[in-house]
Amino acid sequence: MTDPHPPYLSPGYKSTVLRAPSQPLVMPKLAPDAIELTGPVFGHHELGLLDHDLTKQHSGAPLGERIVVTGRVTDTSGRPVPNTLVEVWQANASGRYIHLNEQHDAPLDPNFTGAGRCLTDAEGRYKFITIKPGAYPWGNHHNAWRPAHIHFSVFGRAFTQRLVTQMYFPGDPLFPFDPIFNSIPDEKAREALICRFDLDTTVPEWALGYQWDIVLGGTPMES
Repeated sequence: MTDPHPPYLSPGYKSTVLRAPSQPLVMPKLAPDAIELTGPVFGHHELGLLDHDLTKQHSGAPLGERIVVTGRVTDTSGRPVPNTLVEVWQANASGRYIHLNEQHDAPLDPNFTGAGRCLTDAEGRYKFITIKPGAYPWGNHHNAWRPAHIHFSVFGRAFTQRLVTQMYFPGDPLFPFDPIFNSIPDEKAREALICRFDLDTTVPEWALGYQWDIVLGGTPMES
């Protein structure tokens, strides 16, 4: 079976040449401490009513195609992970982030910050309302463009379940040319990063709906 995880060193993704470990992995001799399995996994700031709706965080509506993204967070046994923090960040409809190092020739949107968060419900469900992000150039190689994507951070039940990943959209023509997406050697694992269009999630005359489920590994042992 092909390893579904990308190697730390993927030369096509040039940043990994500097980031990948250059020495063999040193395995810890001790099991995770209790604090790693039971301690709080995110800050105590209360979530705002509009934190999950990236289209209503400013005085005006952002430009672009409105979308609704929903799904479930589960562990590898299929059990829901309730009350866990899910965070997203993304480019705007023009493919531009609000960041000092982001200076490519695309307009910023004063009504779109591009960041949101929510807690999963008792069944592990999450929901975000946002704008479909645009593709953007990233300088990795000649004429390099990233497919449209949304970054996700999920904290899970403990520090050992923390996941940071990306969600892509179906039918993107840039998939064959993206070394980050293609650093995952297993085709089925790559497909798991692509959300699916869902008519039931779609809001009539307002926003297209997409479904994307997240599976967390590293499930803490239960007593």
